[in-house]
This record gives sequence, C-alpha cells and structure tokens, in this order.
Amino acid sequence: MLLVLVMAAALWGIGAAMGTPRRLRWWMIAGLWAAVTLAHLVLAEGHPIRAATGESAALWLMIGGAAALVLVYRLGLRALRARAGARAAKAAETGPAPLFSEAELDRYARHIVLRELGGPGQKALKQARVLVIGAGGLGSPALLYLAAAGVGTIGVIDDDEVDNSNLQRQVIHRDADIGLPKVQSAMRAMQEQNPNVVVRPYQRRLSPEIAADLFADYDLILDGTDNFDTRYLANATATLHEKPLISGALSQWEGQLSVFDPAHGTPCYECIFPEAPAPGLAPSCAEAGVLGPLPGVVGAMMAVEAVKIITGAGAPLRGEMLIYDALYGESRKIALNRRADCPVCGNQGDEDDQPAAG
Repeated sequence: MLLVLVMAAALWGIGAAMGTPRRLRWWMIAGLWAAVTLAHLVLAEGHPIRAATGESAALWLMIGGAAALVLVYRLGLRALRARAGARAAKAAETGPAPLFSEAELDRYARHIVLRELGGPGQKALKQARVLVIGAGGLGSPALLYLAAAGVGTIGVIDDDEVDNSNLQRQVIHRDADIGLPKVQSAMRAMQEQNPNVVVRPYQRRLSPEIAADLFADYDLILDGTDNFDTRYLANATATLHEKPLISGALSQWEGQLSVFDPAHGTPCYECIFPEAPAPGLAPSCAEAGVLGPLPGVVGAMMAVEAVKIITGAGAPLRGEMLIYDALYGESRKIALNRRADCPVCGNQGDEDDQPAAG
C-alpha cells in the first residue's frame, strides 16, 4: 500500500511541476486507484503486485467509496450554492418582496383609495400593534374591525369564558363557543375574518404585575372593560408608557368614548373620573341591562379612533368625549380638561399644554 501512496504522491508532484490542472491530477490518481483495484480483482492471490499493494481489494474499494461520497457531497454543496446564488441574483433584480400581496391589495382597496389613508396609511396599519383589553361587548366589534382593517398585530387580554348571556351583544362569539375562553374564541373569529393579521391572546386578567411589560409591546391601547379597577390600571400604565388609550363605556341605552393621551397634552381617564363611583351608582350591564346593538356602535367607533391615530387621519377624540344616546338617536361631544393635581398625569405632556399657575 505504501508503494501506491508513493506513486500517487509522485503523480501529484510531477503534475504540479508541469503545471497540470488540479482536476487532471485528481483524475490521474483516480486512474492509479482503478488500476490497483482492477489488479486485485483479476490477479491471482499471492501475485507480487497484489502483495505489494495490500493483498486485498476490500481496502481499495473502501477508499474508493469514501472518495466517491466526498465527491458527491462536494458536488451537491456546489449545486446548492449555485441555486442560492441564482435566487439572490433574481431577488436583487426584482427588488424586495412587496409589503402586500395581491389579495391584500384587493382586500384593502377601499382604504387605499381614501385620500386620508392611501397606501401609506394602510402600511402604517399593517405595521401597527394594538392591544384590546376585554373581548366582551365593546371588544367584540373593535377586534373584528381592527382585524378587517388590516392592523398587523392585535393583542387581546381577557380572563373570562363565553357564556350564553354574552351572545346578545358580544358578536365575535358564537353559540358553539360557549364555555371557551373568550380570547380563543375571538382569535378564531379574527383569523377567519383576516388570516393576514397576527393575534396574540392573553387568557388572564390585567394586573399590576404584567401591565407594564404588556403595554410596552404595543403602540395603542383600547379599553373595553366593565370594571373600574382595570380602567384605572390601564390608564395609569398607558400614561406611564405614553401610549394613547381609547376608552369606551356603556350603560343601558347610552355609550361614550374618548381618547386619553396625556403625552399629547390631553387629560387622562383619572382627570375626568378621579374616583370610582360608590357601589350601586354605576350598575353593571348584568344589573342595569344594555341594548344589544349599542356595544357594536361604540366598539366600532373605538376602532375608527384607532385607525385615525395609527394613520394620522382626521382629528381623534383627544380632549373630547363623544356621548351617544341610542334611545333618542342623539350624539354630542363635550370638552375634557386636565387637572393640574391629577396623580397620574399632572406632570406629563408638553409644557405649553400644562395649566397656567394660579
């Protein structure tokens, strides 16, 4: 065997000295291997050539098999690199992948033709991250319309399950969803409505332990809850992180909504409602009742405010509260003012927006 190795080294060295291409030198060594292997196969046992080259053909066959595997691997690797290079060159020629597919462009066409939105507005919606607190009466239409509008990432937090009594107004849920977590039912409905959006469900109640980290992941917060503890927590956390907070509320035939955004000089929720009402003064929907379509009206308005804030269209309800009376078909707006002594936002916002000293 040593003799064959010496001969292979000699072939390589002579070829290198003569300037023979590497590929041809490898072919010369392959020819030497083939001749030695053939000699082992055709010559009688004990022949001097066989004795000088290892006696058995098995060793040379194994060496040849190993070399063949290495060769196949190198050829395959070269082919993959060539394919990747071709794809990269094609991508460079055609430019980056479009932000919207043809189906998405068709889906959002009525947005794109709006002068106040257009392509840039729809792009902003796709890149936006919105958190909705509550998948109940107000959250249901807001979530559906945010998904339909093409908001790229939608978070929904709620610890409740779908109950039969919810279905009179919480239109995101179906009869078959009774008993399911509301966030799971809402996620299914949103993904079925628009598979292009990312939905993040959080099956738990908003608490001080998680609020700060959760709000930090989103650009905008919608509060559709029905308890004051969560409302005050959402307001304090949104103010701390300078996130706009769209807040809606319902009572029997009346609904109201506003955008609380102290970072832009407007009041926060606690400026307007410094204390939660005494027990019994603000009965829940279960106690006082609520018109079924009313949450749809107010929740859809909350989604409208979200689209306006994300795209910069129109004038969001910052520093104003819209009140809608469904029983008499009336709506009105009232101005909201900041409180200098508000413990949440008293020192936040632009200096020009701060109340003047007495």
